[in-house]
Amino acid sequence: MLDQLSDFRPDHSSDTPLYMQLANKLSDSIACGDWRANEALPSERVLSEMLDISRVTARKAIDLLCDRGMLTRKRGSGTYITPKLEQPLSRLTSFSEELRQRGFTAGSRWLQRELGVAAPLELLSLGLSPNMPVARLKRLRTADDVVMAIETSTIPATYMPNPHSVTGSLYGYLEANGTVPMRALQHIRAVNANAEQARLANIQPGEAMLHITRVSYLENGAAVELTHSYCRSDYYEFVAESRR
Repeated sequence: MLDQLSDFRPDHSSDTPLYMQLANKLSDSIACGDWRANEALPSERVLSEMLDISRVTARKAIDLLCDRGMLTRKRGSGTYITPKLEQPLSRLTSFSEELRQRGFTAGSRWLQRELGVAAPLELLSLGLSPNMPVARLKRLRTADDVVMAIETSTIPATYMPNPHSVTGSLYGYLEANGTVPMRALQHIRAVNANAEQARLANIQPGEAMLHITRVSYLENGAAVELTHSYCRSDYYEFVAESRR
């Protein structure tokens, strides 16, 4: 990547501030996938020497991209490309599938896998009768070992009699058992992280998160999954295409 840094050299004759030119060039390069998630950015000293700019200019460009959530400073270590999951709302795919398509390594840290009696909200969302058993799965979803989301899923026990049999992708398990979701309804809203969510996601209490509620359905219309995901807003983006 150092060989390509010469392409980021700002134009001193332009009316656009040098730091903004550099920030835009770095931003475009990151968006195009030229830099991998968690890859270290060259230091301010290296940028200033190779691009013929001051360290103040390099610092301002990096600060701007940190504010945009594209870069992350790690004290005593350097500046790194922030993992970012851009998920289209028009396609029903699993978390693991989306990460693999974007070159990340998907992972999970299990917090809970158990059977229990469906709660009122679960009964309503999944169309179940009172006292029906359900499987509950709670885990941290990671990309390249960085926590991206806290996810809690409820599956009717009819489709998942043993929640401990799920070791990887939930949708992979459902597909292997002939119960793959074919459509889903999702509701997305902004929330502030409570103390537990902040601890699990390694963020500060009160920081913004995206709360996604998803109910997935089989081809016959039966609800198969209720999932609540609390996603880090600095790592997660949703994209919707609109047509007229």
